[in-house]
Amino acid sequence: MIPLSSPFHPDSPAYPAWRDAKLAAYPARLDELVVEVADPRKLSAAEHAALLARIRKTNIALYAGALPEPADKSIPRLLGLQFGLVRLDSNLLADEDAITTLTVAEGQSRKGEYIPYTNRSLGWHTDGYYNRADHGICSIVLHCVQPAGEGGENGLLDHEMAYLLLREQNPEHIRALMGETVMTIPARLDENGVARPAESGPVFAALPNGQLHMRYTARTRSIEWQDRPEVRAAVAALEAIFNGPSPYIFRGRLESGMGLICNNVPHCRSGFSDAPGHKRVLYRARYFDRIAGT
Repeated sequence: MIPLSSPFHPDSPAYPAWRDAKLAAYPARLDELVVEVADPRKLSAAEHAALLARIRKTNIALYAGALPEPADKSIPRLLGLQFGLVRLDSNLLADEDAITTLTVAEGQSRKGEYIPYTNRSLGWHTDGYYNRADHGICSIVLHCVQPAGEGGENGLLDHEMAYLLLREQNPEHIRALMGETVMTIPARLDENGVARPAESGPVFAALPNGQLHMRYTARTRSIEWQDRPEVRAAVAALEAIFNGPSPYIFRGRLESGMGLICNNVPHCRSGFSDAPGHKRVLYRARYFDRIAGT
């Protein structure tokens, strides 16, 4: 339950001041979120502060620089540690070290059943939207080793800005999307029966420290929205924000040596094609921790 003192409560008197501070000097371009770093595994104090400042404002920061050699999974892991990220989500298709190698699955690999391991487009979502409430994904680190030959552009929207834009339209949209059973991910079945039980929960909720958490997917299959007029209206309004032109949606592509660190904001990815002999490869670390200092 979100306390009334939180600006994220639909009736909070603290909301107007938070909204004005959020909008003040909000970045207008993706390049304003990029920090040049010498080595993401060992940030200088100035590099760390620059990244943290951007995350505090937008929940998103990107880094760019020379690709460390060898380009291995120590990069996202060591970057995350510098921001207090330690509790990795060892999800279904993660590698043994709980950091996922994102690339197009070969042959008959089971991964090819899941869109992140194909070259198809990915709709708007937050990571781990199907997780249990006590295992919510609070942050992500994504490091690009090799981009696609063509395509693979990401869209990013600060979840606090999604909340703000929706609330400015109609506070009742927020109230509807805070319902405890507003969004249900049906059970996932496999040859042994129920591999993952159905999970219901809100779109917008508060973490124990009072910060806003978002759980969302634009999928139309394998999702059940509560069948109420106010929920349908709120979901349609949120979809319009994601699909319409917005100065608050950042779009761009990670190139070799670039990476993203964020508090699990909604994101999407366009389809892509690999260059001959050069497969798109990214490393993804998902955490139950929120970025420290934000």
